[in-house]
Amino acid sequence: MANEELLPIAILIDELKSDEPMRRLNSVTRLSTIAVALGEERTRSELVPFLAENTDDEDEVLLAQAEQLGAFVPFVGGPQYAHLLLPLLETLSTVEETVVREKAVDSLCKVGVQLPDSTLRLATGDWFTSRVSAAGLFATAYARSPPAIKTELRALFTSLCKDDTPMVRRAAAQKLGSFAKVVERDFVSRELMSLFTDLTQDDQDSVRLLAVESCGAFASALSRDDAVSHLLPVVQKTELTPNFVRLLRDSEAEVRVAAAGKVSAFSRNLQPMQVVQHIIPCVRELSTDGSQYVRAALASVVMELAPLLGKQSTIEHLVPVFLTLLKDQYPDVRLNVISKLDQVNQVIGIELLAQSLLPAIEELAEDKHWRVRLAIVDHIPLLASQLGAEFFQEKLGPQCMKSLEDQVASIREAAAKTLQKIAQEFGPEWAKEHLVPTVLGMMKNPHYLYRMTMLLAISMLASIVAHDVLVGQMLPVLLNAAKDKASYPYWAQVSPHFRRPMHESLDKQYPAHAISAVPNVKFNVAKMLERIAPLLERSVVQQTIRPTLVDLCEDSDMDVRFYARQALHSCEPHWLVSGKRHQHSQWCMNRATLPKEGALGFLNGSLCFAGHCGALAQVGCAD
Repeated sequence: MANEELLPIAILIDELKSDEPMRRLNSVTRLSTIAVALGEERTRSELVPFLAENTDDEDEVLLAQAEQLGAFVPFVGGPQYAHLLLPLLETLSTVEETVVREKAVDSLCKVGVQLPDSTLRLATGDWFTSRVSAAGLFATAYARSPPAIKTELRALFTSLCKDDTPMVRRAAAQKLGSFAKVVERDFVSRELMSLFTDLTQDDQDSVRLLAVESCGAFASALSRDDAVSHLLPVVQKTELTPNFVRLLRDSEAEVRVAAAGKVSAFSRNLQPMQVVQHIIPCVRELSTDGSQYVRAALASVVMELAPLLGKQSTIEHLVPVFLTLLKDQYPDVRLNVISKLDQVNQVIGIELLAQSLLPAIEELAEDKHWRVRLAIVDHIPLLASQLGAEFFQEKLGPQCMKSLEDQVASIREAAAKTLQKIAQEFGPEWAKEHLVPTVLGMMKNPHYLYRMTMLLAISMLASIVAHDVLVGQMLPVLLNAAKDKASYPYWAQVSPHFRRPMHESLDKQYPAHAISAVPNVKFNVAKMLERIAPLLERSVVQQTIRPTLVDLCEDSDMDVRFYARQALHSCEPHWLVSGKRHQHSQWCMNRATLPKEGALGFLNGSLCFAGHCGALAQVGCAD
């Protein structure tokens, strides 16, 4: 029996020596199982040496092996024997495949024992791959080293930053920020700052790009008081700011993109006058950069400079940049500026915002890119809260109403939700006077899609306005819409942008009075009536809403009937159990009658029947 249990282990051990890569990979992924079967002593004396002798293998096998060794300390006898794993992991850290090296470095950090020694050995290796891997170990090894070793580690990291091989310098630049976080603050400003300066002037754009990512780390490595006493003097001595300025003006667009995205974060560590003197000129240049990605990166953060500079400097230096970006030909640039308008408003005030930026915002509300128009609609409530009711009605009110008839459905829906937020901001009386009449008047639009949008807007406002407005003004419009008729043929409702001569000929051939009702409007009326019914008194529901829903239950369109019955059930929760169960079940069977117009009719009939039965099952009345 014991031999039978050990047989799978024996097979795994044999597969480690197999000539087939897939068998070796299968065995390596189960190294922990093999180690448990062999025991700690045999794992140390047999398995680890065997793995060390067979590192010339497929990359997939070596990657799995590097991953497994990270959790191998318990299988070799605990931390006191963990050093036995270091030579093997150091060997894996020198292979050519990048993912294998990275995984080996991760495992070295997990093993942890004698990590400074491994770092020293790898950092002084002859082959560049070992030095690349060593860069990832410095931050972890430094925290575990005595002072003497720390000095040596800093010297070795300096040599990596000045290595002749670009791949090594790139790895050092990538890890410079994490290394700065563990190095003593005194050495950060005294030693690492010079390394950062050199890396930001490297002739390789990838090295300069990665060095940019370290800007924030240097600021966070020091406390606020120490940053003022250590970091700012360095900046004032032109150690960091000129290098950042050079990155903002770098010849490579990718470097400018990365640097532009750090403008706000970097400027927080400077005095306002230093920002105006060194950063703002670069910001002006980047606002007209030839790369749209540079302008988009700048637009996403440039508004955050306003609180740093204050009102006067923002008006003088930043507002012209904002206007330039708001008129950019690429929509992503304009969108990024719009999303941060609130930060500018907090600084310069609503009057100056209205004078300088609102004209550009009004133009964007009619932008040809629908996502830009949508962003404007989404930000109207924020602007409304800052503008006030009177100013809003004069400047943005008409545009907000115009968005209700936009060609894009998402914008129309967002505009309806925006009206609700504005009504909440300015109160029911203001909504009664300025919003309700306009929305109700737009229900006469000949295009049924726009009438459906007005239904949504009415339902959104219903919860805000007073009860008498809901009953006296809005409810009659909804009830009238339940008898919706298309004033024009469907081809007459085609947007002017898409009208064709064919539509004109159809207008003459078929008169408008021959067109039937629009089911889409009517079943949306049923849904809206269901939504506002809880807001009304019971008597109003019984006298006005219920008769309308009963009429809709007899409509020729099955969808209208379905939503009408669903709304009727919501208004009268007990109607199904008051002797009408059999009648409703018969209605379901009638809906199950399949059309005879072919395969498409059969599919539509089946889907409609399934949908009705599912709805009935939810209310517990499906037989």
